[in-house]
Amino acid sequence: MLRTISVGSCVSIQGLLVGQMADGKIMVKVDEKTFVGYPVTRAKAS
Repeated sequence: MLRTISVGSCVSIQGLLVGQMADGKIMVKVDEKTFVGYPVTRAKAS
């Protein structure tokens, strides 16, 4: 599943979901690299 994470205050990364950590962060994989960050919440339709 494709997920977006926030790394820092200005950087977002989109990749394949690899796993979830106990502190609420998730891991996504882009090519050969794995990144860890907080998931970006989905916008609600109005």
